[in-house]
Amino acid sequence: MRRFRKNSALAAASLAVFLIVTGCHHKQAAVPEPPPPPPESAPAPTATITASPESFNPGQGVVLTWHTTDATDVAIDGIGKVEPSGTKTVNPTATTTYHLTARGDGGSTDATATVTLNAAPPAPPAPQQLTEADFEQNVKPIFFDYDSYSIRPDAQATITQDASFLQAHPNAKILIAGYCDSRGSEEYNLALGQNRANAAKTALTQAGVDASRIRTISYGKEKQFCTEQNESCWQQNRRSQFTLDQ
Repeated sequence: MRRFRKNSALAAASLAVFLIVTGCHHKQAAVPEPPPPPPESAPAPTATITASPESFNPGQGVVLTWHTTDATDVAIDGIGKVEPSGTKTVNPTATTTYHLTARGDGGSTDATATVTLNAAPPAPPAPQQLTEADFEQNVKPIFFDYDSYSIRPDAQATITQDASFLQAHPNAKILIAGYCDSRGSEEYNLALGQNRANAAKTALTQAGVDASRIRTISYGKEKQFCTEQNESCWQQNRRSQFTLDQ
């Protein structure tokens, strides 16, 4: 009887141990908490820079315009630190490239703008020295009627041609001399010659020649181009003669 009770006690103890071990095997393990998400990376900065005008003449200003994003440190070579976005007028003296650098928590980037100096226009050619031979070939005298200093129609046509040549040579100074034929007194002919020179000057200025370039003188009947006593010869002496005033 005692042996039976002892065996029953052992069996009960074995069953308890079995139940405990079996219960431990069925218990679920605790699920670990997920790790925190990694921190978001800072965005990379962006940058642009433009110049207006892109080509410039000597002494002309150029406007730089720039814009950046996500940048904490912005600088332009030759200018220094600048605001993240802005404009600035510069005065380059040669072809120049402006280099902008933008730095931020997400890295760095750069941008450039180039301005080009326009070539200076070639200097105009120096005016050719006008020779007396060229002057005489292109600037013709005008002639007057007897005892008159009025500009005749044929003389007006000559004045127009003379003025055109003189305007093409603006540095030339002109001397207009008034002449008369041998008839009449010396005093009278000096006055008539001066009137003829002045009339020619007025005609030239009205045709566009600057009056400050013109000087007048009268020789009256002192200097004759022809000495024969006939109308053809006298006509040659009634004139206003144009020469270079040097």
